[in-house]
Amino acid sequence: MTQAARTRPAPIPDVANEDQPEAGYSPVRPAQESSSRQESSSRQESSSLEAPSREIASREPRDEAPPHYDLIELLFFAYRDFVADPDRILAEYGFGRAHHRVLHFVDRHPGLTIAELLDILRITKQSLNRVLKELIEQGYIAQRTGTSDRRHRLLTCTPQGRALAQRLAGVQGERVRRALAEVGPALREPAGRFLLAMIEPEERAAVSRLIGGGDPSGEIPAESPLGTPAGTGARP
Repeated sequence: MTQAARTRPAPIPDVANEDQPEAGYSPVRPAQESSSRQESSSRQESSSLEAPSREIASREPRDEAPPHYDLIELLFFAYRDFVADPDRILAEYGFGRAHHRVLHFVDRHPGLTIAELLDILRITKQSLNRVLKELIEQGYIAQRTGTSDRRHRLLTCTPQGRALAQRLAGVQGERVRRALAEVGPALREPAGRFLLAMIEPEERAAVSRLIGGGDPSGEIPAESPLGTPAGTGARP
């Protein structure tokens, strides 16, 4: 064997055929054999890791029912028209829907704390403070210091605020009455169950208590309207 033959480098394998066994294997290329074994081991490990993912995917339902587009869109259009009635009244005062929601729940639950109102509306404290500031400055909402904790503020509607809140509730209530008259009063209870079922399960008990605990008198109760001592700011 010549010197050139002894020093000639081993040929580079064809990348397209690197997974196939090489013809004429010779132990002269141990490094290449080691590399092939490492690649094979890596492929086996990758296959074992992917197997659970494939198994999980196979358990997922493949034939899912299509979305209830009719109900989704009916809810959209019903809500659109439901809020359009009070929107026209709010525009007379330069108020928006956030003002309406604050007025509604403060009128229904005199003595509501800031923390409780935040939990109901699920808005930022900054947004609520802006709306409350406008309603207080214009004489629609009053606040006083909590009795149990003087750091808390208890909210109530002024006579002017109560009149506006009830005017807004009146037009929405009229739309609900017209709908029930059209479909029949027997559907009122199933409609209520359906709407409650649309709420997250862990929130339903608190929402039911809130709905059932509205005080039409407009007076601040000894305890907060959500069943906790007034001024504590505890969640329902």
